[in-house]
Amino acid sequence: MSITIVLGAVVMLLLLSSCSGGKKELGAAITERDSLPVMDTRGVTTLVSDSGVTRYRINTEEWLVFDRKNPSYWAFEKGVYLEKFDSLFQVEASIKSDTAYYYDKQKLWKLIGNVHIQNLKGEKFDTDLLYWDQNKQKVYSDQFIRIEQPDRIITGRGFESNQQMTVYTINQPEGIFYVDEEETMPVDTLQTDTIQQ
Repeated sequence: MSITIVLGAVVMLLLLSSCSGGKKELGAAITERDSLPVMDTRGVTTLVSDSGVTRYRINTEEWLVFDRKNPSYWAFEKGVYLEKFDSLFQVEASIKSDTAYYYDKQKLWKLIGNVHIQNLKGEKFDTDLLYWDQNKQKVYSDQFIRIEQPDRIITGRGFESNQQMTVYTINQPEGIFYVDEEETMPVDTLQTDTIQQ
């Protein structure tokens, strides 16, 4: 009989401790609204201003805005073409990519797949992944990049530039190919680990 009393007391203690009334922390409920875009627009051509001045033109097949995601972002999963204007409304740079995400709170663009950029000087930049940080006013990538200038083509890995794409550095240059002279400058003849333009 004493074993029954002990077992009964243990069961009662377990039941009482599980119903102690302490408040349990629960995560926020996930609703359908959390995973749906607040805006779904098709066939878009729009101008975007910054501080009341038109700075960008965006052309895209599909523009989705996810304001409840953490972090919130805009999605251009069917490709995007973007032009950046200077204060005189001249195109400073044009950017095209297969997919793009814009993290609106951080003012950060992530461009993915067949990223093609052309700057005001007519130089062309091609890579598969590129970030554009508008707060820091810089463009960068850790992937392979190909830069086509009027007289030569420069290739390498890792890249950083100002947002006008006029002053840039290649972290690991792989080669310089002269267009007119059809000459190649081997990497080992480069003086430093960076090429600055």
